[in-house]
Amino acid sequence: MLRSGNVFAGVRPDREAEAFATLAERPGAVVERIVSTGQASPAGFWYDQDWTEWVVVLAGEARLAIAGEAALRTLRPGDWLELPEHVRHRVEWTLADPPTVWLAVHWKGGRAEPA
Repeated sequence: MLRSGNVFAGVRPDREAEAFATLAERPGAVVERIVSTGQASPAGFWYDQDWTEWVVVLAGEARLAIAGEAALRTLRPGDWLELPEHVRHRVEWTLADPPTVWLAVHWKGGRAEPA
């Protein structure tokens, strides 16, 4: 059975919390859409995940802090980042208007090899 949709369908700028939607899931991998409307990680909180996460910003803008890096990373539409397992990171800021729309791919294991 074929599945299809539009990654921007249902994106609303009036949400108080981030919205997560799983777009595809297969053994060992998950693809999700995240819509941020000004959210950031709580003060002092760092993500430390047991899986690799590859993210791309499709709309909006975000700033991330990566443990060990002096400067914040700004992601704009088209910018992507691969975060290997246990690379501590946090979201410092997201653009609310327009909403920041992310596409995230999560998998267990090592680094993806270039195509």
